[in-house]
Amino acid sequence: MSEAKAGFLTRLKAGLSRSAGALGDSVTGIFGKAKLDAETIAHLEEALIRSDIGANLAKKLAAAVADGRYDREISTFEVREILSREIGKVLAPVAKPLVIDRTKRPFIVLIAGVNGTGKTTTIGKLAKRLIDEGHKLVLAAGDTFRAAAIEQLQVWGARTGAMVVAGAQGADAAGLAFEAIEKARAANADVVLIDTAGRLQNKAGLMAELEKIVRVIKKLDASAPHATLLVLDATTGQNAISQVEAFKSAVPLTGLVMTKLDGTAKGGILVALADKFGLPVHFIGVGEEADDLQPFNAGAFAKALTGMTP
Repeated sequence: MSEAKAGFLTRLKAGLSRSAGALGDSVTGIFGKAKLDAETIAHLEEALIRSDIGANLAKKLAAAVADGRYDREISTFEVREILSREIGKVLAPVAKPLVIDRTKRPFIVLIAGVNGTGKTTTIGKLAKRLIDEGHKLVLAAGDTFRAAAIEQLQVWGARTGAMVVAGAQGADAAGLAFEAIEKARAANADVVLIDTAGRLQNKAGLMAELEKIVRVIKKLDASAPHATLLVLDATTGQNAISQVEAFKSAVPLTGLVMTKLDGTAKGGILVALADKFGLPVHFIGVGEEADDLQPFNAGAFAKALTGMTP
């Protein structure tokens, strides 16, 4: 195992410690002494729901623990092991890397999300990753509502060497995306990352603007955007489900990025999202550093969430 990967796994376990601790304390309290019976399984189901895993999936996971084990003692380690395995099965199908199709040039990535999820920071971290992989990038500062977002993207551009296309605060976001793609073509760039303003999922006007950006992009390339990523903040818990539903109805979502997993006990929401939507989870963030945005690893996440060693 590389030193970088080992380092991230350590940070992943530390980042998910609050989620794992909340679930682990419940498991220890439930299975510390008593034999497994209907009551202990009901308590486990409740603990899983409190971990933001969701009611339907909690029922399935509790049933997996119960299967063939009634009326016998079961160790907390064995419970964690079963939960880790079953959660890993849920997550494995969605653990897919973001693949840049080199036949589509530039490969256009639209990034969306509600206010405060860390979209602009995620774009910067993703830009660093893609440039390190040898891609030539253009960043589009499409969050024209916030001067700070434009400045932040320009800082990331200077840091990574990516071209940044920005306009004045309040400029038309769709027009800016169009300009960025044209400039990317002229510069023979590989990838365009388009930032967008944070918008609440229940604000029809802002969601309509996002739809407009997609329509304008398609005027330049009918197959674009080639990827549309929704950035989610893990600390919002179950609210992330309504966010996915709303954005999915407005634009063609192709994948998810989950941030701020290190600041919450609600890490189980990622499992609930995987179970409900089956959308690829490309990256997760467990810290502020550029290298803290890493490709999603289902097995490592399942182990860290259940307090096992990744």
